[in-house]
Amino acid sequence: MDRRKFIEQSVMAGAAFSSLPLLTSLKRTTQYKTALIGSGWWGTNILRCAIQAGESKVVALCDVDENQLKLTSGEISKLTPDKPKLYKDFREMLQKEKPEIVIVATPDHWHALCCIAAIESGAHVYVEKPICHTIQEGRAMVNATRKHGRIVQVGTHRRVSPHNISGMEFLKSGKAGKIGMARAFVHYGGGAGQKTPDSEVPKGLDWDMYCGPAALVPYNKTIHPKGFRNYLNFANGTLGDWGIHWLDQVLWWSEQKYPKKVYSTGGRAIRQDNTDAPDHQVALYDFDGFTLEWEHRNFAGNNAEKTHPQQAVGVYFYGTEGTFHMGWLDGWTFYPSNPNKPIIHQDAQLNKPDDQNIQQLWANFLSSIKTNTPPVCEIEVGQRSTNLALLGMLSYKLGRSIVWDGEKEIIPGDDEANKLLRRDYRGEWKYPTV
Repeated sequence: MDRRKFIEQSVMAGAAFSSLPLLTSLKRTTQYKTALIGSGWWGTNILRCAIQAGESKVVALCDVDENQLKLTSGEISKLTPDKPKLYKDFREMLQKEKPEIVIVATPDHWHALCCIAAIESGAHVYVEKPICHTIQEGRAMVNATRKHGRIVQVGTHRRVSPHNISGMEFLKSGKAGKIGMARAFVHYGGGAGQKTPDSEVPKGLDWDMYCGPAALVPYNKTIHPKGFRNYLNFANGTLGDWGIHWLDQVLWWSEQKYPKKVYSTGGRAIRQDNTDAPDHQVALYDFDGFTLEWEHRNFAGNNAEKTHPQQAVGVYFYGTEGTFHMGWLDGWTFYPSNPNKPIIHQDAQLNKPDDQNIQQLWANFLSSIKTNTPPVCEIEVGQRSTNLALLGMLSYKLGRSIVWDGEKEIIPGDDEANKLLRRDYRGEWKYPTV
């Protein structure tokens, strides 16, 4: 097959897959009662796509920050005549509004409790990645989904991006040859930063509820809004944030569920700010037949490593026939080992304004609800990818390698490591039953 014909067929296949739910004839005569938990900028992006799909009646917005609630409420009023009620406690919202669909877009440490509560209330859930903060939380989310028979879609939207779909078809076809190694990476520039003093909690923010099951720490404006991802009390740093997207691409390609062994190292060589997540990190995952490497760096940005004028992100798959780069804004590119063969490239097809494909993922979510079939990013798919990131962080915290029993989801004979599969919750919050 020549290059042009392959690209045309790949684009058609990807477009057909990603647009299929949009063409469904199963559109309901009544809209789904939809609620958003976590009304920050990203949650608003997801809700915007839900509204644009035309099958949601927005009944509630929930956030511990009244200021953010007001901002989102104003934004939503421009998109729909719906008048959602505003809540600060998701439990009250679920009880009073009884939504049919719930979007969970909180900081990571809240994902499990909010998702499980929504499932138990009878709702289908769209939960942001990573699905959880600890490995046993993810297992509890999968178990709740199965027990209550709900549809849970995880926000790994690269599973529906047209260039990711055609790129996977290329890899699975064997055109890159036998792949023995993959390297996933995110490199961004940055510097040491500086310390920011703690301050009074802003008016309208329930800081105790924001911390929730996590340790109650002093308020700092570098945590909220938007900065929580580099605080290990609330998230798992760059590996927890970006890692799930690119590590998921490797699981998708390989069709393997988990690694056998994991080792990670890194640290804070440059950062001197309030955060405590590593500013650089490497993780190695031992799979059957290949090795996966993760690396990130949040300093020393340079032009040598950029895969796109704005960024250096993605996955390199190293095969006997050449090297394949799966990217984001730059689509994908195959570099043949044979210098006489042409480089093959496909551009990305992303939706504005955020260069993502949430629209297609939401359409797939709706189609799955109507047909009671698993969505493309169903909860166990998201759990496996999240686990890769969490296992890397677990090894990093231990300072040594671990052996992983993926079927039992334990680290055999290693009590010290197994303690990190969960964490103690604070106050009234109860760890979900696994």
